[in-house]
Amino acid sequence: MLLLRWLWIGNGKDGEIPPIAVFWTLRVLMFVISFVLEDWALHELIPSPKHRRVAVLLVASSYVTWTYQTHTFSNSVETLVVAWSLVLIQRVADPRQRSCVLSATVLGIVGVFGVFNRITFPAFLVVPGLRLLPVFWKRPTSLVYLTLAAALTTVIAIGLDTAFYLPGPITWTDLIHKPVITPLNNFKYNSATENLAQHGLHPWYQHLVGNLPLLLGPAAALLIIRPKLSIRLWSAVSGLVVLSAFQHQEARFLLPTVPLFLSSIRMPRNQTILYGFTTVWIGFNLVLGSLMGIYHQGGVVPGQVFLSQQPDATQAIWWKTYTPPIWLLNGKNEFLTTRDVMGLKGEVLLEQLYGLATCDTPADRRNQEYLKEKNGTYLIAPASATWLDPYLSNKGLEGLRFREVWRYRKHLNLDDLDFGDDGVWDTLARVIGRRGLVAWRVTKSCPN
Repeated sequence: MLLLRWLWIGNGKDGEIPPIAVFWTLRVLMFVISFVLEDWALHELIPSPKHRRVAVLLVASSYVTWTYQTHTFSNSVETLVVAWSLVLIQRVADPRQRSCVLSATVLGIVGVFGVFNRITFPAFLVVPGLRLLPVFWKRPTSLVYLTLAAALTTVIAIGLDTAFYLPGPITWTDLIHKPVITPLNNFKYNSATENLAQHGLHPWYQHLVGNLPLLLGPAAALLIIRPKLSIRLWSAVSGLVVLSAFQHQEARFLLPTVPLFLSSIRMPRNQTILYGFTTVWIGFNLVLGSLMGIYHQGGVVPGQVFLSQQPDATQAIWWKTYTPPIWLLNGKNEFLTTRDVMGLKGEVLLEQLYGLATCDTPADRRNQEYLKEKNGTYLIAPASATWLDPYLSNKGLEGLRFREVWRYRKHLNLDDLDFGDDGVWDTLARVIGRRGLVAWRVTKSCPN
């Protein structure tokens, strides 16, 4: 960010860097880091040059690499940490290495970072970690250095989290008696079914039959038919098994398995089948890349940028969308309260809106006079949320009034697919035909 600020000033720009510029910088940075570090890790993990070329090509051409991995998801970071933990384990276990102290030390640091990033991280190292047991037996010094590095990193991580989450300056007494241990708190939260229910509960096989094929596409078939047994494959399998034990299962949770699985398949030898696979692979990634990289929840970031430019906005209610990043509000979050009510029932949403809506004024509603008001309530929701339709056309004197002030067409709400109640075609017609994210300024009639 310091380098970005230097470049910003060097180009004659004054003031603070706009959050949207930081956002796109982070996207590009994650894209480059993912490409470089994933490819590097695969070059070290795969000894066969021929198989290595195929694995690198599959990972680079996967839509997961150029959509999910460009996000600053903890899952995207976990993908890199898992890959490089496997590299470090391989280096420590390599009998040709005279000394593995450095690799063991770095592994201790990276391992703790991985745990504090996501508590599911150790699941990917259960099987690969077994390779270290004979090494530590023969070279106990490596275990000592790994343990010391991990312990020191843990203390630093707890100290940073405690300083961040506790109000005011912290003391050594706070670290001893009131430490904030993020992985422990995360585990407690995710162990409670009522907490997971707020995000959605899934059957244990959701990852296996739904999410994994969504990420791998036609490569999932090759993984079953022609797998290449390797430590990478067992790492991915162990992670998949542990993640399937949790009741809340999203596709992005499996991101670390993608390069591991794609580097553990054999390509078809038959040229006709190979040509067919290649064609389907390219088509699959082009379609899913466009869908997940452009349209899926694509209006959330532009929506926040829009709200940051509304001088009257003091309340923003986001319904049926992902949680909006409030740091994109460019400092306006000090005055604008953001409420994420993704799964709220429509009736409860109306009650909240009625309590937050400002009084309707007789100003000319055909212009933007409302921007001069001190307070304003905005509802941001997908255009496909048909539950709102009966209330949007209210022009009378009673109830809430919704004025559409912004619309972004490149937005699909794939979390609102209700095939059970609406049927397949009606659901697709609603979600795709009425794609877009809309912002309404909400007011209400008030007694004089």
